[in-house]
Amino acid sequence: MKSQLLRTLKKLLLLYPTPINLTYLWNFGSLAGIALGIQVLTGIVLAFWYIASVDYAFSSVEFIMREVNWGWLFRYLHANGASLFFVVVYFHIARGLFYGSYIEPRQKVWFSGVLIFVLMILTAFLGYVLPWGQMSYWAATVITSLLSVVPWVGTNLLYFVWGGISIDQPTLTRVYGLHFILPFILIALVFLHIIFLHEHGSSNFLGIRVLDSVSFHPYYTFKDLLGLMVTIFIYLIVVIIFPNMASHSDNYILANPGVTPTHIVPEWYFLPFYGILRSVPSKSGGVCLLLMAIVVLFLVPIIAKPLIRSGLFRPIFYYGYIIFTLVWLLLGWSGGCPIETPFFEICQITTILYFFFFLVFHPFVIFFEHNVYEVYGRN
Repeated sequence: MKSQLLRTLKKLLLLYPTPINLTYLWNFGSLAGIALGIQVLTGIVLAFWYIASVDYAFSSVEFIMREVNWGWLFRYLHANGASLFFVVVYFHIARGLFYGSYIEPRQKVWFSGVLIFVLMILTAFLGYVLPWGQMSYWAATVITSLLSVVPWVGTNLLYFVWGGISIDQPTLTRVYGLHFILPFILIALVFLHIIFLHEHGSSNFLGIRVLDSVSFHPYYTFKDLLGLMVTIFIYLIVVIIFPNMASHSDNYILANPGVTPTHIVPEWYFLPFYGILRSVPSKSGGVCLLLMAIVVLFLVPIIAKPLIRSGLFRPIFYYGYIIFTLVWLLLGWSGGCPIETPFFEICQITTILYFFFFLVFHPFVIFFEHNVYEVYGRN
């Protein structure tokens, strides 16, 4: 049984045939898996000293930083590892969207990938709460309170998540338990994602089936190793020299329910979705838009069915995609700014453009391409 499992893993991870023309943009999948591994290992180490108590959580993090041998390193590896994870996953999604990796017969790969992304967001949010700093507490208060907009059962659902009528010890206990369990569910989904990927093989930058293929090992393992070395080098520079670059200074203050921070913001990788959430004054409207922003990612293989997979050979889509990338970055920037003019209006405009790209622009471009190619095909 053991030898059979090892043979299956070897065939699944090392020996499967891969297109011969994959570029370094295809490194991000393996980098995401390594980033997940870093998070799991460092998280287990931190769990030895972290205390899930509203009275001791903050001080236990300080104890890890100041008293535990190399505790500061593991804490910074874990905190910045979340940023690393999201960076490579965002690039992975962007590459898949541009090169049409979601198109039949790879819809299941896309669906499982988006599901992993959603679970990543939930896991990272729960981890952001654990230090029990000022920003952690109030970010948890703001985000969990969104459950109250659920019709009929919203208030009861919110109290169930909190474990009472406010955020307190039961809330932190739930958050810690879920944050510890969810990464292992993520690992299971990653293996499912890989199985779906190997069912029809990897796509490539040309967007066509390539008859020539090579074994993933050793060709792409060494190619991925080079990408890993560069990524780890940058990652360690951030961890050792700029460890708090992506952190909010208020989170180094003990949570105080009686003092509301002037400007509540989540971590940087949540900011585009946070910008969508607050692009409308209504809480229920913001929640609906936030959910739709995720749902529209699931709908991509259903809405978009271009004749040509690769964006390199679709000039209208190519330039539209560049503009969409700039819109996404602008949405994230405005999401981290105060809710005032002109940032609020920028959030609204970029939110409209986000949905316009998926629901209007891309389907229209595909319709145009279908008709143009049909006309030229007949001629």
